[in-house]
Amino acid sequence: MTNLSSLPLTKEAAEPADFKRGLKLGIPIALGYVPVAFTFGLMAVQGGIPIWIVILISLTNLTSAGQFAGVGLIIANASLFEIAVTTFVINIRYLLMSLSLSQRIVPMPLINRAIMAFGITDETFAVASMEKREITFPYMLGLISCPYFGWALGTALGALTTALLPPALQSAMGIALYAMFIALFVPPAMKSKAVFTVVLIAVALSSAFSWVPYLKNHISAGWSIIITTIGASTLGAIFFPRKENQ
Repeated sequence: MTNLSSLPLTKEAAEPADFKRGLKLGIPIALGYVPVAFTFGLMAVQGGIPIWIVILISLTNLTSAGQFAGVGLIIANASLFEIAVTTFVINIRYLLMSLSLSQRIVPMPLINRAIMAFGITDETFAVASMEKREITFPYMLGLISCPYFGWALGTALGALTTALLPPALQSAMGIALYAMFIALFVPPAMKSKAVFTVVLIAVALSSAFSWVPYLKNHISAGWSIIITTIGASTLGAIFFPRKENQ
């Protein structure tokens, strides 16, 4: 007798199964996004951005580093050009990730490709790239759904919590904000010499733009972030090139 469980699923039956599998794989990513997004919401509201705009930013974007940098520049009254260049430099890696996954997806309409591209992050790309078979739209939709809502939820919680706190506690949260950033950077820096070195380079460049009189007076906050990002990344690539077997 033929074992029905060994037969290949039809397209109609495979789509819900792919979505559920992607959804399950996206749950741990979403849980990791919540505290980071909480920090983003806290920082943005403390900087004077209205709560609804902060939440709207996270509903229309899914890029943690880009949002942190972009909101930081908005708070610093940087120009639109500086904000555009900074977010482009930080987020250009998503273009490379999308191109990589495009070689493994099944044929689908352009709108489906656009939705998939919107949900690509470092973590969803890492999970999707480990798939042994072609990537379907239901699978990617499930994979990006939980991280998307986790990021939006964390942002809303951070924004609302900060707004509801008394002014004294809001000021005190500034210290907690720096502690959160340190908690995000220290673990990977302790595990990787490359990450540790790049962080030190970024800190040194950022400190130079903040404390060296000439640099502080002649280079705006936006350009200092752009130069620091490109400089630290370039030096990291030079000192720690990616090996072929990695």
